[in-house]
Amino acid sequence: MSTDVADFVSHRFSTREHPEQMRLPLWRESFVRGIVHADVEPLANIPFRADATLQAIRGLRTLALKGSPMRFKRLRTSIADGDDSIGLIVCSPGKSRLSQRGRDIELCAGDAVSILHSEPATVTYVDGLLFGLAVPREALAQRVADVEGLAMRPIPQRNEPLRLLMAYLKSAFKEGALAAPKLRDLVMTHTCDLVALAVGECAPLGESDASAVVAARHSAVLDYIAAHFKEPGLSVETVARRQGISPRYLQRLMALSGSSFTGHVNELRLQLAFKLLTEARVSAQLISDIALEVGFSDVSHFNRLFRSRFGDSPRGVRYAGRDPGRAT
Repeated sequence: MSTDVADFVSHRFSTREHPEQMRLPLWRESFVRGIVHADVEPLANIPFRADATLQAIRGLRTLALKGSPMRFKRLRTSIADGDDSIGLIVCSPGKSRLSQRGRDIELCAGDAVSILHSEPATVTYVDGLLFGLAVPREALAQRVADVEGLAMRPIPQRNEPLRLLMAYLKSAFKEGALAAPKLRDLVMTHTCDLVALAVGECAPLGESDASAVVAARHSAVLDYIAAHFKEPGLSVETVARRQGISPRYLQRLMALSGSSFTGHVNELRLQLAFKLLTEARVSAQLISDIALEVGFSDVSHFNRLFRSRFGDSPRGVRYAGRDPGRAT
């Protein structure tokens, strides 16, 4: 996975945009050889398909791939591109196999392995989502004693730094999130720190105040809340327990976004309620049912919060036909 970039760029490829007979040639020449600097061969006698996104920021690259079974080969000729970065391959979910330095490793859902882009390697994608991350060797060498020793080092899915790294990257590489140069520098630093923790033998992270750990835990907490805010019983204690941290530490993390836990959860619920109230397809749904659907167990409390947030009652918003943009 290699590309020459100085700042933030994004490349996307989808076979859905091309005729079937053109999919493999275009994928091979325009994306795999032209951008990733490898070769590829299909492994199944079925119509070829591939959906991939590569994002790069100052030497740090991510590649997300879904498609039909295929094998990537970074050969001697590919190494001539001079890419000496350290790669981290994560299979989540699905299965993949990697080969380098005479070793073969099979990855199951959530597992990861590190490889050297400066040496020949083979990655066999079977199914699911294959995620690759490339970190500049120099940046990682400042954080890990033996960079060469990282080759083909398995990292189980239960590895906490790996889990936090994936949550952090999901948040950091959202479209538009890297618009500011200073933010790009911060993402680069945090990512390298988390990769070093994931591939190294580190002590339990606990409630660390390290910048990278705090940022990653914050992303993980926000992701969990976004997935569960409609549950009426969602609480600080519940989320803290699922994240393996104390309620007090979680509240400190929430303060980073300028909101309390309760304030953030209520905002997500109110935004969804506003959306539902202004959608024609749910116009017949009772307001009390909408309140329950978005996570409020007390309709009166929902009405008070809604009026305070949007300057009108739920009923008023429904029948006034106001622009949903008001909810932002």
